[in-house]
Amino acid sequence: MNIITNNTAICADAIAILRKVEDPEIGLNIIDLGLVYQIDFDVAIKKIFCTMTLTTQFCPMGDSILNTVKFTLEKFFLDYSAEVYLTFEPSWNSDRISEVGKMYLNKK
Repeated sequence: MNIITNNTAICADAIAILRKVEDPEIGLNIIDLGLVYQIDFDVAIKKIFCTMTLTTQFCPMGDSILNTVKFTLEKFFLDYSAEVYLTFEPSWNSDRISEVGKMYLNKK
């Protein structure tokens, strides 16, 4: 997992809470699936900026996943608002899946 951040301490909490957000078609959380690229925090204005991708540009659950990420971050970080950005650069590939994620997928 290689998530870029400007605040490693707070980002650890964000990563932990985002492990509860699953890709509903795959059944694996978005962190271990490698969908989250960057999480930055502007403490002064209490804002979270999350940049992520989907396994495919045509993911039918894309909007649902993005909305769940925003809701989950704002629910955990009560004083913060969150903006979730979708990118396909670089495009997702299975190399981004964590070792835990690979073990999970191999059991299915």
